[in-house]
Amino acid sequence: MSDFPSNTSTTSTEGTTSTMENAKNTVYDNASAAANAVGNHPLTQSVVNGPMADNVRDQHQKTQAEFSNLASSRTTPTTQTATGQQLTHYHSFFYNLLSWENPRASGIAYLSTVAFIFAARYLDILRYSFKITYMTLFVTVLAEGLGKLAFSHGLTSQFRPKKYYTVSKETLDSVLGDVHELINFFVIESQRVLFAENVFVSLTALIGSFISYYLIKLIPFWGLTLIATSVLFISPLVYKTNKELIDNTLAQISSIVNQQTEQVKQLASQHASHVAETTKQYAGEYAHKAQEMIGSARSRSGSPEASRVASPTAKTNGIKEEDFPAAPKEEFKSGIPAEEEPLIAA
Repeated sequence: MSDFPSNTSTTSTEGTTSTMENAKNTVYDNASAAANAVGNHPLTQSVVNGPMADNVRDQHQKTQAEFSNLASSRTTPTTQTATGQQLTHYHSFFYNLLSWENPRASGIAYLSTVAFIFAARYLDILRYSFKITYMTLFVTVLAEGLGKLAFSHGLTSQFRPKKYYTVSKETLDSVLGDVHELINFFVIESQRVLFAENVFVSLTALIGSFISYYLIKLIPFWGLTLIATSVLFISPLVYKTNKELIDNTLAQISSIVNQQTEQVKQLASQHASHVAETTKQYAGEYAHKAQEMIGSARSRSGSPEASRVASPTAKTNGIKEEDFPAAPKEEFKSGIPAEEEPLIAA
């Protein structure tokens, strides 16, 4: 008699399992029937097979093709830096993206970037991510608990995959390789701009940083990021659309600048030659005068009369030269004869 409770429990478990399977199959069948009914409806068929649907499918295929072309453009370019280093495949990728060679892919990338900027500005992404996380966990835990209470089997565990998803080593190596190439792209480009490998690009970066220095005082960071993104994407598109007009305008401006530069060079050359001639003339005159002065000084220093310089007598307080007696012209003579000393004989 001890086997009866066990059989009863087993029968109850099998009945519960079959009931869950039947309920799941019923829900699946009803959903499939509803989907088929909607899909086979004449209105749905007219929309799906109509010209609008054909246009949507055509645009979808073209968009997929352009994204495939954009992805395949990540090839290492043949050009090298001024130091002889190889560029990264992201140089080709960003050139293809920003040059609008695949307009649908570039447009979607631009709109996605703008949407992300606005989302980061007006949506609390971190807070909403926590909210989505706890709501998802609440549903899964509640379904698992109610399933075990009602059917002795959790509902969430029924949707558990047979094998959890893992990241393969090849995928991780590929991702790390792309990250490495992307970092090197920014490092190389910053150095190329800093050391003026392309003067036009460095000048553009100079103007952009100068304008940003003053705009950051008036515009928040997200607004400045939006402006920079728009300029980065829209400027190549404007140039590509009006390439002929812009090239002709730049050629005219370059011609005018070259003409003005040539005129300035000619004027500077004329003024320099005039200044050189004037300087040479004055230098010759001053050299001639200096030689004359040196010659006259030598001639005067060689004559005997020039060595005699008469110093005028100073006249002060009404005293004249005649007020003093004449100076003696003979030597003084002693009036007392000197006594002769006797010679002492030895």
